Amino acid sequence: MDGLIIAAGYGSRLASLSPSKPLTPVAGIALLELAIRQLGAADVDRVVVVTGHEAERLEAALPALAERCAITIEPVRCPDWSLPNGHSVIAGAARIAGAYLLVMADHIFAAPILRNLAGAGGPDRGVTLAIDRRLDHPRIDPDDATWVRTAPDGRIVAIGKTIARYDAVDCGAFLATPELAAAIREAIRDGRPGSLTDGMQRLADAGRAATMDIGDDAMAAWWLDVDDPRAHALAEEEAPRFLPELYGSTETGLRRQP
Repeated sequence: MDGLIIAAGYGSRLASLSPSKPLTPVAGIALLELAIRQLGAADVDRVVVVTGHEAERLEAALPALAERCAITIEPVRCPDWSLPNGHSVIAGAARIAGAYLLVMADHIFAAPILRNLAGAGGPDRGVTLAIDRRLDHPRIDPDDATWVRTAPDGRIVAIGKTIARYDAVDCGAFLATPELAAAIREAIRDGRPGSLTDGMQRLADAGRAATMDIGDDAMAAWWLDVDDPRAHALAEEEAPRFLPELYGSTETGLRRQP
């Protein structure tokens, strides 16, 4: 299976910590490397990375990452990274045939989330979104979260940052098919800005957007959107404990990547 990482945006809220958000270290490992290694642990064998802001710096780091992570990495530049993130999805998905795991460069996950999501597809959906129903969890930033309202069968009814009613939050991990990029393109043709959410809502309206509930296990359902200094500080504290396969166990000490 292929993976797609969106790493094109400016990341203004982390700019005080690093000129390149995807290369911002968390307890010694760059966010982008965490994303690549987590996709690899979910049996992804090729990763497409969409670049934009600080593209040269990011692309220069990829060969060493590919060697260190033992995975094929292909960079693709978004023609205009100032546009909504759906344009990055379109650019990256053009290099992928079939289904793929889609993540944002600034989201990190306990290993079971992506492993389970990789097996959650089916002919009855064009995309499957990992969702968290713990709406009041302190790791969730209510001012930045993308909310989801689901039907009784788990399909998405509505998705967005400002929807009035919701029962879950978008975790930022998707098992996508070519239908997702097509839906974003259709939304743009209809006058929408072209965000990933625009495409998701279009698939939801067609009954083609499903969800995977990550559950509430403290270890297996851990995830974090590292989008500002507060979240980064929390990631520095928690990631080594919740991602032992990347950092090593407390018995052997943290295993920072060189």
